[in-house]
Amino acid sequence: MEMTDEIVVQELHNTDLVYQQDKATIDMQISTAKAYPRNVKKAIDNSIILVTMDVETASTCSYSLPRGGKTVTGASVHLAKILAQNWGNLRIEAKVIAIDNKHVTSQAVAFDLENNLAIKVEVKRSITDRNGKRFNDDMITVTGNAGNSIALRNAVLSVIPKAIVDKVFNEAKKTITGDISDKTKLMAKRKQVMDGFRDTYGVIEAEVLKVIGKASVEHIDSDNLVTLIGLAQAIKDGDTTIDDAFRKVKENKTSATAEKTIEPINVKVTDSVKEKTKSGELLL
Repeated sequence: MEMTDEIVVQELHNTDLVYQQDKATIDMQISTAKAYPRNVKKAIDNSIILVTMDVETASTCSYSLPRGGKTVTGASVHLAKILAQNWGNLRIEAKVIAIDNKHVTSQAVAFDLENNLAIKVEVKRSITDRNGKRFNDDMITVTGNAGNSIALRNAVLSVIPKAIVDKVFNEAKKTITGDISDKTKLMAKRKQVMDGFRDTYGVIEAEVLKVIGKASVEHIDSDNLVTLIGLAQAIKDGDTTIDDAFRKVKENKTSATAEKTIEPINVKVTDSVKEKTKSGELLL
């Protein structure tokens, strides 16, 4: 009994020590942030320099996801990390905090040491397939990492002012499409994007056009190109899947058509039909 008591006391002491050490670290970081405040203009300028460095870097800064029959485009976790690095005086972390039979829960915290603002974000990601079967351990790890990225992105972009995020993001979008100043260059970019979806993900032209609501490739404009490139980035990052991005709408429509096909048909039976049925004329 005495040994147990000693162990309990020791554990409490260790926990208190860890807390004091962590608190001391945070206090030191806050003091440093106050002593060396960020230069907002420099942070914005440096972020823009990085996101517009080349088309490849700019392309990673955008993501697109299908939501409610539409495709939503926004700043990606890669842009959030670039902003965080240049914004400075930030303490950020992301980790998986829970795994149950159906979901993995990720949590991220972004702490602006200079402004004394901390935001915590939690994200749940499904770990079952369309048939309800639970993922294997490797896929659960991958899903957890994707959840961490999403949570980290949301936390960082909640701490850094939206006006600054939008300013840097808009510059990235201008670079994403590259030079499409004339018809020939625009056609070449359209072909490059469409070929990329076909060769990399096996997505046919009709499926791509359906997502952006266009009748033909010739109607794809610069905004559509940003959306499609962001969608490819979201698939690469694990934010969405090929089926969810391109084939979920089709499956839903197919299911709705099937349900409509088996709807009961109300037939009004007239007296003349009843008489013919009695006489055996309409019996099968």
